[in-house]
Amino acid sequence: EVQVVPSGGGSVEIGGSRNLSCTTSGFPFEDYNMGWYRQASGVPCELVANYNRDDTTAYSASVKGRFSISRDNAKNTVYLHMNSLKPEDTAMYYCAAEMGGIYRTTGRSYTGIRRICEWGQGTQVTVSS
Repeated sequence: EVQVVPSGGGSVEIGGSRNLSCTTSGFPFEDYNMGWYRQASGVPCELVANYNRDDTTAYSASVKGRFSISRDNAKNTVYLHMNSLKPEDTAMYYCAAEMGGIYRTTGRSYTGIRRICEWGQGTQVTVSS
């Protein structure tokens, strides 16, 4: 079974840092694009960063320059390094594997990122003073 398990969330002060991990199994990790997503209260699910199988990366404008995504294909794990955190970074964070427009989280696959935040397992990050 496909397993996609994010971890590392918690409370952090404004301006602080936090590192998230997403461990996976059950699929050929190196063949998939891996992404981090988040959903804050009242806000649609959004892509935060992705690390593609061709080693290219992309970031949302809101986190560019503050967050960094990395992956370790030997450990089937993708990471999100978050720096200079702001209150607006408070959200549930999810990760998902993607290939050909199909997204995969634990036990599920679907099209469109909205379902990632509806059905995926998340890890909560709360940024406050």
